[in-house]
Amino acid sequence: MPRALLPLAASGCCTPVTGTPVTADEAEGLARTLKALADPARLRLLSLIAAHDGGEACVCDLTEPLGLSQPTVSHHLKVLTDAGFLTRDKRGAWAYYALVPSAVADVTDHVLAHLPTATAAGPADGHR
Repeated sequence: MPRALLPLAASGCCTPVTGTPVTADEAEGLARTLKALADPARLRLLSLIAAHDGGEACVCDLTEPLGLSQPTVSHHLKVLTDAGFLTRDKRGAWAYYALVPSAVADVTDHVLAHLPTATAAGPADGHR
């Protein structure tokens, strides 16, 4: 015996999209940027550089606090520089790195711009 299908509600079950979602290209770029931050050593590097006088540090000053080799630290610094979080200034044999003042704020603002309801109201269960 054939089964009868229930009719779909005219209004549908989903809420309409009323905001502007992240585009595929924006998501790709943002994912690359966030991936650069998604490493404990890189987060510590940003913090160490920010804590240095003048907001800049020589690579030679960053290896010991991290407990990593100079080539490893240099790799992490390159990733952060390529992602736009740091600038690099070569002085003689050493490279000095400085924070790009608005870089972290720009990423935060971009993410929050696409989550206005979630950030204003908080999670549905009321926990933060």
